Amino acid sequence: MPLLAERQVKNPPPSAKNYSAVWRTYGEASAPSEEESLKQHMPLVRSVVDRMRASLPSHIDVEDLYSVGLLGLIQAQRRFDPTHGITFASYATMRIRGAVLDELRRVDWMSRTLRDKAKHVSEVISGIEQKIGRPATEAEVAEELGMSSQQYSELLDEIRPVSYVELDALAGEDEDASLHEVVADERSPDPAQLALKQELIQLVVDRLQKLPEMQRKILAMYYFENLRLAEIARVFGVTESRICQIHTQAVLSLKTFIRSAAAR
Repeated sequence: MPLLAERQVKNPPPSAKNYSAVWRTYGEASAPSEEESLKQHMPLVRSVVDRMRASLPSHIDVEDLYSVGLLGLIQAQRRFDPTHGITFASYATMRIRGAVLDELRRVDWMSRTLRDKAKHVSEVISGIEQKIGRPATEAEVAEELGMSSQQYSELLDEIRPVSYVELDALAGEDEDASLHEVVADERSPDPAQLALKQELIQLVVDRLQKLPEMQRKILAMYYFENLRLAEIARVFGVTESRICQIHTQAVLSLKTFIRSAAAR
């Protein structure tokens, strides 16, 4: 599989103009060493945004997302604590992704119709899984919706953008809080927050073990190995669209389970 560094060579960092504007706004008084470190890690911004942009509609300005991602990188640089046992690249990746997701939520780029469709599918998945006690299959969801497999696949393609935001939202309906805020920032540990973090992580881990093998592998490759969807598709020998559909089903199932567990 291609290494992240190799992909960064093929995808150069955001333009100097883009970088300079953000730097002037946020940190022109900072030490030169900090600026050099940020320049060194700028390819992370390109990597994170490019992986996310595949799920976004064409009207989203990618250059704006690069700028937001750079702010996330700056925040990561200033908040990173190496004593927590996590690499800067991992910490920065989470901060960059979180900053971009926060911006997407702020501009509310998803239509109400799309949200309603995703919510309905989540409710159907929840109903099925409460009955059978395991993650629902695509065939089971399609049958409950009264759709053919092809129609359900098309629906998964349509609601795919929602799933890329959903996994980062905390259990519940509060869209102002996101997973990266709980998991990534441990500068001032709060007992209640840390307990929530551990409980949430354990819920996700337990549920992941029950997902079908292909779903588990796709989530691991995308979120932990930082592979692009096209690269994952090549690994499995299927189309990128099919990987997107499986990813969407898996994320909706995970999110539905977490919400259900939090409501108990």
